[in-house]
Amino acid sequence: MPHDPYHNLRGFAAAAEKTAEPQHVRKVLSELIALKGLARVHGTEQLQQAWRSVAGEEIGRKSRVLELTRGVLNVGVGNSGLLNELVGFHKQTLLEQLQQQFAHLKIQDIKFRLKTERK
Repeated sequence: MPHDPYHNLRGFAAAAEKTAEPQHVRKVLSELIALKGLARVHGTEQLQQAWRSVAGEEIGRKSRVLELTRGVLNVGVGNSGLLNELVGFHKQTLLEQLQQQFAHLKIQDIKFRLKTERK
């Protein structure tokens, strides 16, 4: 049988090699929380606080963090005027401040999106 070069992708090989031994509850719960995305709520709150501390009171009220994906912080903005201002004049400064003050978040870029609905 020819060797499959993709057998290690996404844990397929690991699933095939698993033994019937029980796993520790800690590991099972950790995997379940990660799969269901239950830890994201707390993470989003921390991202929102980081964003507001860097963006300031006024911009913080008119925008909100949507998500952090692959090092890109996605921020929803309430109107097109603010969107243009952030992209054109403030993006680089805000990115540098986030990288300095919140280095553990490993933010590499900021993307702004027009989001008129607020939660």
